[in-house]
Amino acid sequence: MKVGEKIRNLRLAQELTQEELANRSDLTKGFISLLERDLQSPSLDTLGHILNALDTRASEFFQDEGAKEVVFHRKQRVTIRDEEEAGVKREVLIAGAQDREMDLLLVTLEPGSCTYQERAHYGDECGFVLAGRIVINLSKEIHHASAGDSFYYTANKKHWIENKSDKAARILWISAPPSF
Repeated sequence: MKVGEKIRNLRLAQELTQEELANRSDLTKGFISLLERDLQSPSLDTLGHILNALDTRASEFFQDEGAKEVVFHRKQRVTIRDEEEAGVKREVLIAGAQDREMDLLLVTLEPGSCTYQERAHYGDECGFVLAGRIVINLSKEIHHASAGDSFYYTANKKHWIENKSDKAARILWISAPPSF
């Protein structure tokens, strides 16, 4: 187990700088840097301070992650339908995405339907239009995409996707960090 790498990953997951972690754990930024590069080993007491600053228990930190699933079969998909989004079907393609860096969804928009209007949030979203035509709304900006087109945007403004055509649209949609 690489202790430094795990500490670094926990710090980054909480969007903390090395200096912020150092301040929270009464250590120096230089020590945190050495620790994360596995050039220094912490004492148990120091590790306890760091884990406390990262709001993590030692049992969670040392838990064996085990083998990660690589292939996710069709039968493992989770379908999400929201009553507020008539005509929109989301299929979560990678189970357990909340523990990952991104979400992968297959989104089907029936003719005339649209996703709910998401408020601005941290993260990026991108996709590939597998079939049909869509309209991507980014606040007051409007963008059109058709089968074979890709899209990418930072989710820092109100956004939603519409299908104004008379045929269903299917999108392979990726968002990071995961939102489902």
